[in-house]
Parts: sequence; C-alpha cells; structure tokens
Amino acid sequence: MSLPRLRGRVPGAERVGVFTLAEHSLKFHKVSKKDGSGKCDAQFTGSPDDFVIGALFEISDNEKVALDTAEGLGYGYQDKTIQVSDGQGKIIEAITYYATNTNPSLQPYSWYLCHVIYGAKETGVPASYLTTIESTRSTEDPDRERDVKERAIYS
Repeated sequence: MSLPRLRGRVPGAERVGVFTLAEHSLKFHKVSKKDGSGKCDAQFTGSPDDFVIGALFEISDNEKVALDTAEGLGYGYQDKTIQVSDGQGKIIEAITYYATNTNPSLQPYSWYLCHVIYGAKETGVPASYLTTIESTRSTEDPDRERDVKERAIYS
C-alpha cells in the first residue's frame, strides 16, 4: 500500500484511491521467498463478513513486469483479476497478487509491517481498520542493515 515503496519498484505508479475487496481477509501468512518472514495476502474467504481495504494503483504494462519480478510472481504469489468497490457504488476490475505458499504461524518483520501501516495511513483507510493492522504481531529482522534500509524509505 505504501506509495514510496511501490515507486521504488515501479516509478510511474499512481494511486487511484481507496477500495474494498469483499470476501477476503488480510493475512501476513505468505512465506517470503527471500527471508522466510510473513508477507501480506488478501486471502479469499468467501465470507460476506470479510473484507480488505487498501489502495488501488495504476501502473503501466511495462512496469507490471518489473513489479511481478519484485513481488516474486510464480514463487509464492500468483495474480488474479478481482473486483473492488469504492464504497460509493463504483466497481473496478483490478489485478492483485495472492499467496500460494502460506504458513499461518508466520509474522511479518517490523519494518515490513511499518510499510503496511504507512501505506494504510497515507491511503486513508478507516481508523478501525488501521487499528486492526497496527495490532498485528511482528518480529524483529535479524538483518539489521535491511531493517535500516527499509525504514529509510520514509526519511
């Protein structure tokens, strides 16, 4: 959700707005291909009570390839077409990544959770949803240099 982090991967990314994905739940159970920590997933639940709120971004077709590589498409993530709502009745078709390699016992590194929280704040998700994200348990990355580098995006 963080625009500064996304633009580090795809410089032309533009935020379209805040949207809701129905029948999904935000999880941090995707096994990172690089470090084994938990990464985000909008997990399909099929329950009408579940939803994920987040930013919708527009990127060029050329940059989609770069983002697929950075996200590890084919290595724990696949992509799918979904429908999201802006809460005003507008439905948009979009593409999202979903986790194919999960472990429910994983936690995100604190710097990764920082990216998600920063993005949620800049996107303007409802306060109650932000509180839910902020209550996610995280763990410290043993690679302190990576931790500092990831947090430096916001300096």
